[in-house]
Amino acid sequence: QVHLIESGGGLVQAGGSLRLSCSASGRTFSTHAMGWFRQAPGKERAFVATITRDGGRTYYDDTVKGRFAISRDNAKNTVYLQMNSLKPEDTAVYYCAARYGPNSEILYSEIRDYTYWGQGTQVTVSS
Repeated sequence: QVHLIESGGGLVQAGGSLRLSCSASGRTFSTHAMGWFRQAPGKERAFVATITRDGGRTYYDDTVKGRFAISRDNAKNTVYLQMNSLKPEDTAVYYCAARYGPNSEILYSEIRDYTYWGQGTQVTVSS
């Protein structure tokens, strides 16, 4: 069982930055691939970024590529999402997710790929 708690959300002006953190419980964090998703009002939950269990590979949705960066610290059981050049359309509840990763090659970008989810943190970008 993996419990995930997101933090770092808030209100920021367009062009600003935020760093989200997701802290995971348990001793198996390093065997889990991690992902960030977001859900804007009235829209379905959507993929943002993912990182392999060892942090060696990352993958981003085109809407955030070049602006967001996912990283992890396995010693701290934490995954991060650095968000720069924020836009009003980035406004959403951001969720982190985890799943067992059998190796360090596969990248997971679908909601159905993930087993564990956090409760979400609100990010609001004002224009």
